[in-house]
Amino acid sequence: MNDYLDSSLPIERRVDDLLRRMTVAEKAALMFHPSTEPGGGALTHTQAMSAAERNVVERGITHFNVLGGEDSAAVAQWHNTLQELAESTRLGIPVTLSSDPRHGFRSNPFTGQALDSLSRWPETTGIAAISGVDAAREYGDVIRQEFLAMGIRVYLGPMADIFSEPRWSRGFGTFGEDPQRVAELTVAFIEGLRGSTDLGPEAVAAVVKHFPGGGPQMNGDDAHDPRYPEQVYPGGMQALHIRPFERAFAAGATQVMTYYGKPVGTDWEEVGFAFNAPVVRDILRRHLAFNGIVVTDWNLLESEQFGDLTFGPNGWGLEHLTPVERARIAIDVGVDQFGGDRNPALIEDLVNSGAVPESRIDKSARRLLREKFRLSLFENRRVEVDQARKLCGSPSYSEKGMAAQQASLVLLSDGAAPILDNARLFVEGMEDVDGFETVTDPAAADAILVRLEAPFEKGRGSVIGEYFHGGTLAFPPETLDRLAAYAAQAPLYISVFLERPAIVGPLVDLGATVIAEFGASDRVVLDAFCERTPISGQLPFDIPSSMEAVEASREDVPFDTASPRFRAGFGLKRSRRTADSLTHVKL
Repeated sequence: MNDYLDSSLPIERRVDDLLRRMTVAEKAALMFHPSTEPGGGALTHTQAMSAAERNVVERGITHFNVLGGEDSAAVAQWHNTLQELAESTRLGIPVTLSSDPRHGFRSNPFTGQALDSLSRWPETTGIAAISGVDAAREYGDVIRQEFLAMGIRVYLGPMADIFSEPRWSRGFGTFGEDPQRVAELTVAFIEGLRGSTDLGPEAVAAVVKHFPGGGPQMNGDDAHDPRYPEQVYPGGMQALHIRPFERAFAAGATQVMTYYGKPVGTDWEEVGFAFNAPVVRDILRRHLAFNGIVVTDWNLLESEQFGDLTFGPNGWGLEHLTPVERARIAIDVGVDQFGGDRNPALIEDLVNSGAVPESRIDKSARRLLREKFRLSLFENRRVEVDQARKLCGSPSYSEKGMAAQQASLVLLSDGAAPILDNARLFVEGMEDVDGFETVTDPAAADAILVRLEAPFEKGRGSVIGEYFHGGTLAFPPETLDRLAAYAAQAPLYISVFLERPAIVGPLVDLGATVIAEFGASDRVVLDAFCERTPISGQLPFDIPSSMEAVEASREDVPFDTASPRFRAGFGLKRSRRTADSLTHVKL
């Protein structure tokens, strides 16, 4: 009998048994974690099946990040298809399916794609805008249950990065700027994903990212873009950015992802973090004694095609080396798995040439197999597609997500009375205003509603840059002039999606009612302006007073912009209106 298939035996015995049966090629395949996508989206069903057979059956890969999917049922069905292919292989090692964030309002093929059939929550900074840590734990718990229904067992997150550089395009995926709060919320979220004290059949494993903290990108430009690989520490705050990871590891996190960025101007090597011995080998493995899985960010070894875009290889500082040479360095410093890449032959070559001993590959394989056994993947190889259809986006989960949207709104200024139910509205940037009469002339309106995005400079010549909003945080003069004209005609109500901490002072100075949001539906925003729901959120980061203050601040130092217009934690309170309170409210 194969001991590794006997669930009554201790996990380490099962790992030992399976590992001794594996060839070098099968061990190498464990060390790759590429993407997969169901047919019907970017790929036809035939293309999707062909790619899956090539990766699962021919290459033996058993870890995949699922992209796309028409809905939750399609993802669940694809999970079952992959497991069927995996079961047909020599050892029948089940697939571990992972996903980037799926529950927010923003989609990016590189960082997370929202799925409409799931409950809809604010972005992570919005969770941080809700007082306490219960919202983060509940958010993790709902993700856990919806992911389990689809067969997804690994969450590529949370981001334990500190949002210390206001221009950083990925800041909205963090828990904000306060290092202590980032650490607390990271732990609470991981607890929600686990659903208990340890990994088990009902848990989703967390991949805490991006070690050693991706926040201090030079000028806030993200290292996905080959033009912006540098990560800088002018304030010498390397240790500060690692603290949330320490808390996550102490709470039992079993996986961590390194970032693309390469540090410059420090005593660390000026190479991407996945290849950085002082960071991975010395700090992560030795000093912090992390013995879990270390996975790289995506496509450090070879490139991948996304439509017309060639992505990677993203091995900053080692661009001159071959893929196999980069792989050797990463393995030497302590990496276990290569995200995005899909070529196990690279590892086979390293072992066969003697450049990396098989015993070193065994160490990574052991960690990866242990996680599969802890998650009970061998015993739970299928999910019920109808259950995914029923549970994902169910009313109870959707209501929780909407409540989080409502609780995350931050009232920055209270310039006008709440909108009355019979008001005539002029609306810009909002579609769902059912129940109200709308007008096309601002001068004929009782109230003017405007939804804005935080400013950014379009890709600046890069296709990748189109997905990562960087550059100025100041609204252009034409936007401010248009809003000023509105304010002269009727009470003005503005909501701003704070993907990054926009310079909102000029909006407040118009005398408008201004709400900061971090991912919310039109209806949630409208109900807040009408005072049907309370506004109780608090800013998860400082709001700068000017771009001059931003440019003078240090990328690695939180709360470093001079004289911010609003401090983290700021939030005016507005209670839900009652019939009595309406008697004196007039426009």
